[in-house]
Amino acid sequence: MWRLITITCWMLLLRPTYTYHKKRFITNPEAHMNISQIISYWGYPSEEYDVVTRDGYILGVYRIPHGRGCAGETAPKPVVYLQHGLIASAINWICNLPSKSLAFILADAGYDVWMGNSRGNTWSKKHLNFSSTSPEFWAFSMDEMAKYDLPDTINFIVGKTGQEQLYYVGHSQGTTIAFIAFSTNPELAKRIKIFFAMAPVTTVKYTQSPMKRLTTLSRKLVKVLFGEKMFSPNTFFDQFLATKVCSRKIFQRICSNFLFTFSGFDAKNLNMSRLDVYLAHSPAGTSVQNMLHWAQAFKSGKFQAFDWGNSDQNMKHFQQATPPLYDITKMDVPTAVWSGDQDLVADPKDTANLLPKIPRLIYYKLIPHYNHVDFYLGEDAPQEIYQDLIRLMKECS
Repeated sequence: MWRLITITCWMLLLRPTYTYHKKRFITNPEAHMNISQIISYWGYPSEEYDVVTRDGYILGVYRIPHGRGCAGETAPKPVVYLQHGLIASAINWICNLPSKSLAFILADAGYDVWMGNSRGNTWSKKHLNFSSTSPEFWAFSMDEMAKYDLPDTINFIVGKTGQEQLYYVGHSQGTTIAFIAFSTNPELAKRIKIFFAMAPVTTVKYTQSPMKRLTTLSRKLVKVLFGEKMFSPNTFFDQFLATKVCSRKIFQRICSNFLFTFSGFDAKNLNMSRLDVYLAHSPAGTSVQNMLHWAQAFKSGKFQAFDWGNSDQNMKHFQQATPPLYDITKMDVPTAVWSGDQDLVADPKDTANLLPKIPRLIYYKLIPHYNHVDFYLGEDAPQEIYQDLIRLMKECS
């Protein structure tokens, strides 16, 4: 509803100002492109694959096999896999200019770059047996992403490249599913050279994110308000706001404030001229059940599997009456962590509680001015994060 109200207000504002701002009304072409098109637009090679999980979901996985100046090289390159956060997509890694986008930077640095999409987002809404309009399709949370999406995608990459190990980069929920998967699946953990965790999220006891308001609602009320299927999909209104409103300089500050409300404020570190690209592809959606899982985490303060609502259902899924806790201390993977002091989602106090539980912590950096999206949108991310990430990979090889 707030989006409809906002659109109405802005359309009224736009009418008298259109002529004056017509020359400033420039939309970046990537706002209208898909993932493969954005990669190709910047002159990089692009490959697209469908990964079918053991439970039937079809995930869109994208590859940049080499940089712009490496077409003639045939030697195998080290593999890096990038996993996005909550209600996001692989576009996070390529939505900035090539000199600022991690996927492009890694490709130019000599890496074979793969980007995943979690089930249910814009690029992973297919299933072998279920339609995306059915409730059965949306009966998943981060548990299934960790149990099926992550290992099945990594095994696919291993089979395609012939390389038994790879580097893993996760942001936000991309770290959450990795902490689950690597601590519960020792064979998968052996395939990871280094786990790079940006804005890591396990417990969310101290989070200041507006999403925490879900904890004030009963499960039944959440389903009444949002249904039982998709949460926060990318819609026509998102596209309209991004390309027809946020591309206008007069509205850039208002548009950026919507982004910062959920992530934390850091206006000086955002390229305002690319707001239309950021917002045209975001949010990318997830399941209502996944949001209920996060609401459970907000309320309990625990890093725990999804509570199916009664002991019988929990027994069916976990062979015990209550959902199991995830034990990070069992994760045998070298891990590097970056966190932000202005992050509303991955609060520094939650991160401080996480760090001692990581058995093989090889690197940690707290960035004082960083919010939750600076890790992939920040203008200074190459200096603050990416150069050290590449250095750690080169030292490992």
